[in-house]
Amino acid sequence: MAKRNLNDLLAFVTVVREGSFTRAAAVMGVTQSALSQTIRALEERLNIRLLTRTTRSVAPTDAGERLAQAIGQRFEEIEAELDALTAIRDKPAGTVRITCADHVLRTTIWPKLAPVLRDYPDINVEFDVSYALRDIVADRFDAGVRLGEAVHKDMIAVPIGPKVRMAAVASPAYFAKHPPPKKPGDLMQHRCINQRQGGGGLYAWEFERRGRELEVRVEGQVTVNTTPHIVAAALDGMGIAFLPEDEFAPHIEEGRLVRVLEDWCPPFPGFHLYYPSRRHPSPAFSLVLKALRVRNNN
Repeated sequence: MAKRNLNDLLAFVTVVREGSFTRAAAVMGVTQSALSQTIRALEERLNIRLLTRTTRSVAPTDAGERLAQAIGQRFEEIEAELDALTAIRDKPAGTVRITCADHVLRTTIWPKLAPVLRDYPDINVEFDVSYALRDIVADRFDAGVRLGEAVHKDMIAVPIGPKVRMAAVASPAYFAKHPPPKKPGDLMQHRCINQRQGGGGLYAWEFERRGRELEVRVEGQVTVNTTPHIVAAALDGMGIAFLPEDEFAPHIEEGRLVRVLEDWCPPFPGFHLYYPSRRHPSPAFSLVLKALRVRNNN
């Protein structure tokens, strides 16, 4: 069935509401002649008279009254909903869903968003803590947060933190029994703490020096998928761990962990908020993006 054009019905409802072709034409921004032709065409299409016209007034017929009561409220509901959408567009409100890892949520995202949530109580933020590179479109997320090099090329990526540097560490007790590695290949002779990624595979430790890149797949007794437990395992002497350096910073400073292979760990692009292209982002999402974005990522 072909879809009907509802403009003539809107014109009819407006005439009934205003009780005048002149006033209705002014409300709709059309000429009185064009409005009369629209109503006449509607009556011809329905094959029934809807309005009784006199030189001084216009009033609906019984059929016209029935039609006006049936559809008039519908148009009012549509107008109310459009007004509500306009309010949503102009007012920061609603839920923003973000998928990210626990480390970046704790160290970067939460400190920046907490003030926003205090200032805008109508904004809700839902975090999905995951190490997998989620399909944010299919899974209905507004955005994801990952290291810049891991973001798909078809996404808009906005830096939200400084460059990141990895660190390989172990406890003094562990190195008392095992000589510290001098190069990444030496890790094959060590117990290491593996990290299980969201897709199920083990993270291959990545190193670089003077343009030379290496990936090392390590072995050890312990494998976990969350960074706090990797840190805890390293502190307990279970082997060498490999994470962003700020995960270990206080323990390195206080001597509880010892850093190795530092010259093989240059800085690289840090965490980015990524999201699909959108022409009209919600005010809530725009505020979240503004709060997280960094101007200088050096």
